Amino acid sequence: MQIRSSTHDGVVVLSLDGDVLGGPDGSALHDALAAVRGDAPLQVVVDLEGVRFMNSSGLGMLVGALTTARNTGGDLRLAAVGDRVRAILEVTQLDGVFQSFASADEAVASFEG
Repeated sequence: MQIRSSTHDGVVVLSLDGDVLGGPDGSALHDALAAVRGDAPLQVVVDLEGVRFMNSSGLGMLVGALTTARNTGGDLRLAAVGDRVRAILEVTQLDGVFQSFASADEAVASFEG
């Protein structure tokens, strides 16, 4: 998995590419969040457009990132969730925990209101 980080209107967008399997990927996501964490609430969009596959460890990694963001008073939103990942979110009932949007731009805009 590869992570690209950018900031749009004060919201951190982490674009993931490849398979999300936890383990070293989880450490990479944690490091990416630590690199952008400041004193303000952490507002994060995880763009899953480039994700081909995600296992349960990958889901755990997203839950950990959500917890990190919420512990700062912020939040984490998902963008461009593919059918395979959406099915895993539904089976685990995490689709009710994460807010999902069709695109990263829509997810970023959701923080404004």
